[in-house]
Amino acid sequence: MKILVLCTGNSARSILLEHILNAQSGGRVTAYSAGSHPSGKVHPQSIRLLTALGYDVSDARSKSWDEFAEPDAPQMDAVITVCGSAAGETCPFWPGAPVCSHWGVEDPAAVAEPHWETAFQTAYDILSRRAGAFLDLPFETMDAKTLKSELDRIGALP
Repeated sequence: MKILVLCTGNSARSILLEHILNAQSGGRVTAYSAGSHPSGKVHPQSIRLLTALGYDVSDARSKSWDEFAEPDAPQMDAVITVCGSAAGETCPFWPGAPVCSHWGVEDPAAVAEPHWETAFQTAYDILSRRAGAFLDLPFETMDAKTLKSELDRIGALP
C-alpha cells in the first residue's frame, strides 16, 4: 500500500509519520510525505528525534505535494493529513482516487525551542500509536469504504 502523508510545511509531523510507517510496516506500506507549502527543510528536532530512535533519515526532505500529482508519480492508495490546515485545503487531483483521512496532531514545530523535545516526542508518540493501530489491520484485503472507516477511527485515537 502506498500512503502519502500531508501537512502544510512537511518538516515535522508528516516526516515523522512517513518514517514510522516505512520502518514499522515490514514492507507492507511505502509511505511518502509532502506539504502544501513546504518549508524547504526538515525541522532539526525531527531529525534529532528520529535519529535517536534509530531511523534512517538520510533521505528525509521537505517537498511539495505537487511532486505526487505528476503523471509519473507513484499512485497512492491513501492520503493522510496530519495538520488542520492541510485537511481543509484544496488538494491536487490524486490519480487513482485514494482514500483520504485526517489524523490531526498539534504542531510541535510551533512551540518555542526549549520545549521542542517534549513537543516532538508527544507528536511522535501519538503518530506511532496510530500507525501501530493501522498496521495491526488486514488493510490489504479491505475495500475502500472499510479502509476509510478504519483510518478515520484511528485518526481519532489520542
